[in-house]
Amino acid sequence: MLRLIVLLLLLANGGYYAWSHGLLLPWGAGPLQQSEPQRLQQQIQPQAVRVLRPEELRQVQDQVAQGPRPPECLASAMLEEPQIAQLRTALQSWPAGSWNFESVTEPPRWIVYMGKYPDVELLARKRAELRQVGITFDAPGNPQLEPGLSLGSYPSEAAAQKQLEAVVAKGVRSARVVQDRPEQRGQRLLLPAVDEALRSRLDELKTPLGTRTLRPCR
Repeated sequence: MLRLIVLLLLLANGGYYAWSHGLLLPWGAGPLQQSEPQRLQQQIQPQAVRVLRPEELRQVQDQVAQGPRPPECLASAMLEEPQIAQLRTALQSWPAGSWNFESVTEPPRWIVYMGKYPDVELLARKRAELRQVGITFDAPGNPQLEPGLSLGSYPSEAAAQKQLEAVVAKGVRSARVVQDRPEQRGQRLLLPAVDEALRSRLDELKTPLGTRTLRPCR
């Protein structure tokens, strides 16, 4: 009986070996064959993988960050006629279509204003009083309103009046609403697609632009 059990075990092991190794496929018996060579092609080669040191990782990150930037649109603020003439001269050697001047309109600006003060001592005293009640201030953009204080600028008289009510509620009595700037019409420089080649030439425009700067278009 024991011999029979041993013989059956040997036959079973032999049969499994033949089945698992495909020796019985001609008779229709065997494991399911996997035939997807594309999986082998997609496998990561372990010998090509390595762990980067911190300094190597930083170098890779710097290389990615320093990659080519996409073209961007840049524009100036409103320009004066002498600036426009100087810019046209500076831009003559630039590629056709890389620049143009477009008409722009800047809306009027209203401010909540305190002043005009007769001397800087009174101006300093008013600044100290505003700090005590927590009101922010700045110099007015219009030189004709100096020395004075702007408690905020607004695109409409109604918005400035609303802010005036807020500062009066805090105890400010001498503030009033004035027009800091009327509506203005003019032109600005537009560079619609500044790529790497044009970025290297932006310094050519610094002198004719003067205090104006180029900013992303909006």
